[in-house]
Amino acid sequence: MRIGPTVVEDIFSRAGAYLEGHFLLSSGKHSPVYLEKFQVLQWPQETERLCAAIVESARGLGVETVAGPTTGGIILAHEVGRQLGVRAVYAERVPDGPGREFRRGFQMRPGERVLVVDDIMSTGGSVQETIDAVRACGAEVVGVGVLVDRSAGQASFDGLPVIALWDVSIQAYRPEECPQCASGVPLIKPGTTPAPMVRA
Repeated sequence: MRIGPTVVEDIFSRAGAYLEGHFLLSSGKHSPVYLEKFQVLQWPQETERLCAAIVESARGLGVETVAGPTTGGIILAHEVGRQLGVRAVYAERVPDGPGREFRRGFQMRPGERVLVVDDIMSTGGSVQETIDAVRACGAEVVGVGVLVDRSAGQASFDGLPVIALWDVSIQAYRPEECPQCASGVPLIKPGTTPAPMVRA
């Protein structure tokens, strides 16, 4: 089922996933806008709907395995794999080092056709690390699927086809160039703020 970028934007907006502030991105850059994908991924029906759009575009790639980086990529890999009828694996950060690797007994055979999926792509670092981990196993990456490409098409991966449901350009700054840092606005690291207490 194809869905357009305005539908994806609406799903993120209705879920309360579009946040404004001063955020530290996983790339190390700072941004006045953050897309909190877990506000969307907490809803299985919306996750299924978004993944169905990736699946429709990926069906002709002969995918045998879907791989995603921790953490949101686990959920997406599982759902895309379920819809494609293939297995899902995930790549974890290398302890005390750069890059990602497959653990927990995950193995791939030489030439195995793998689709790499992720949630929000800013610089493409997590996706590239997952691609590198797949290739280190001797498997073949046949494409990349993401919910949101906030690089607005700037991230690329050696000519691999990229399926992005929503391309959006959101400003990001190196810390030394960040206007909010210069103004003294406190920096927020997403995922570190506990949920508010709910009293019965």
